[in-house]
Amino acid sequence: MSKLTRRELLIFFGCGAAAAVVADGGLERKILGTGGNIAQAIEGDLSFTPVRLPHPLEIYQDKESFLPTGIDGAGETLPAVADPSLDSYNVIDDVVVPPEYERYVIVKWGDRVFPNPEDYVGYNCDFTSYIPILGSNNNGFLWVNHEYVSYPMSILLVEEPEEYAGLPTTDELVLGQDLSQVNPATLGEFMYNQGGSILRVRRNAAGRFQVVSEGRFNRRIHGLSGLLINSQRTDRYRRVISWGERRGDRNFLIGTGPAATEVFEEVNSDGLGNRIIGTAYNCSGGTTPWGTILTAEENFQSVVNEDVKPDGTQIGYVEDSIGEIFGLVGEKYGWMVEIPVLRPRQRGRKHTALGRFRHENIAFRVEAGNRLIAYMGDDRRGGHTWKFVSNGVVRDPSDPNNSRLLEDGILYCARFEC
Repeated sequence: MSKLTRRELLIFFGCGAAAAVVADGGLERKILGTGGNIAQAIEGDLSFTPVRLPHPLEIYQDKESFLPTGIDGAGETLPAVADPSLDSYNVIDDVVVPPEYERYVIVKWGDRVFPNPEDYVGYNCDFTSYIPILGSNNNGFLWVNHEYVSYPMSILLVEEPEEYAGLPTTDELVLGQDLSQVNPATLGEFMYNQGGSILRVRRNAAGRFQVVSEGRFNRRIHGLSGLLINSQRTDRYRRVISWGERRGDRNFLIGTGPAATEVFEEVNSDGLGNRIIGTAYNCSGGTTPWGTILTAEENFQSVVNEDVKPDGTQIGYVEDSIGEIFGLVGEKYGWMVEIPVLRPRQRGRKHTALGRFRHENIAFRVEAGNRLIAYMGDDRRGGHTWKFVSNGVVRDPSDPNNSRLLEDGILYCARFEC
């Protein structure tokens, strides 16, 4: 048996796998081999040198390790030693990966790589997924979550800490905008910087991925997508159809499952029925075998109300929040959102059968002849682990119609006996 424990494996992969691109054409093939799995990888020899961490892990007794000493991959290989403790450890302000890997920036905040020159890549990336075109390891789409905003835009939600006073900001340098003041333009940018980006990527002659900036399917799905339909509302937000100089669009999302019919359509608190303005607070996520991604709406409670009335609608707006300003009703946020990356004309869907809580992630078990199973985390103190089992059965794991299985099923909450 391998001496690499589950905890150690997670640490080694967590050091850089999400930010690294392997030079030979695929992270999965490099680490696992074609058709391989995690178990096979840890039972054999590692195909990479573990990054040395301050923790004295057992594997450092049996394997050489890579100790980072500077940025841009600088470091040294340390031999296996009986006592792997270190007298000191310098934290390197860089993405550190094993020497067998390379890491580089594919796209960054503020990059204008969309057909509309006013659109740009959002802030604070979290979950990232590569969706191949026709199974290619060299040509596909990149989905990137944008979870939340930070200083200076964060002053819209919390009181600006005194220690921030006088610190330089990057908004004007990157975006050409001053976002430190509370005004309509800043309010809009706050929600625009969340959500996600869909980017066409392709390997160049050097073997590195780069964004195809002229890609006509490059697009943003953000916190105010679909704002233009506010004009059809039945409440006081009918005239809120723009933010600053940006006008809203009609790229709204739709709901599926029980809340979509019993709350969004029947109660219809905003007059928009099953139409939903935007997605935001997007944390982790998952990729389906049929080529879509699910992005998790996590910490929505500070913008829209987490509590609901018996009819499923929110008890009221969070005072002075973005939700109140733009009329984002709470019951339409806090879901798992499926994005059809390869089908730009198809709307994103919020699957209410997967539950409303502070979603962190989702992992699937999709087997022909069996029910679809999804596992999800709830990222809060005292949160839970959830399991969704579809009522319908999977016929072909790659069939896009499997999306419908996420609309009807049973949601379980785990109870751990300690």
